[in-house]
Amino acid sequence: MKIAEMNWLQVEAYLKTDDRAVLPLGCTEQHAYLSLSVDSILAERVAAEAAEPLGVPVFPVLAYGITPGFRAYPGSMSLRVSTYCAVLRDILDCMKEQGFRRILMVNGHGGNQPAASLAQEWMAENEGVSVRIHNWWNAPRTIAKVKEIDPLASHASWMENFPWTRLAGVEQPPEQKPLVDFERMRARGPAALREYLGDGNFGGLYQRPDADMLAIWTVGVEETRAMIEGPWS
Repeated sequence: MKIAEMNWLQVEAYLKTDDRAVLPLGCTEQHAYLSLSVDSILAERVAAEAAEPLGVPVFPVLAYGITPGFRAYPGSMSLRVSTYCAVLRDILDCMKEQGFRRILMVNGHGGNQPAASLAQEWMAENEGVSVRIHNWWNAPRTIAKVKEIDPLASHASWMENFPWTRLAGVEQPPEQKPLVDFERMRARGPAALREYLGDGNFGGLYQRPDADMLAIWTVGVEETRAMIEGPWS
């Protein structure tokens, strides 16, 4: 149940019977040959599919995140940590004011981890509201399924190459890219990082059969739905 497909009267009616909501967190950043919106597409879609049978509303994805290292890749947009946390705090304030008391943030981008600290700080100031963050792609069951299929999986590799994140007419390289050295990667600024990474894939195949991807997706949706269901404190 997407907020984009509801009006305020319907939301008000919903809040008389339930106080749960889902807020997807995404990012706009390079993903090699895949869409720049991979993290946003996946977070919003997995949240929507997980919440639909439960009748829980899903807010539009926060499509900009924290990704300073990729600023040398055109199209990659990064918010300052302070800006990101301020935006998120404003959203949470509005949700509380309107009656939402159990909020699950479904995160699709590793750089958004300050959201977890912000949630803890915000709850300390707002008793009676529970906020949880769910990194859907590396949640226990989902990442176990990924590793079962192919242990060499990383940013912009096959594990993010779903039918809804690839681009029409864009061919994926057939080879497997060696895994990058993460220590060397973390020590570089945006320009040097782009020079080191090249196309942006961190390592692994660029694409696997859709049957593999749908198997991962099924687990990801189920695991996210379980988080929405609770238990909540």
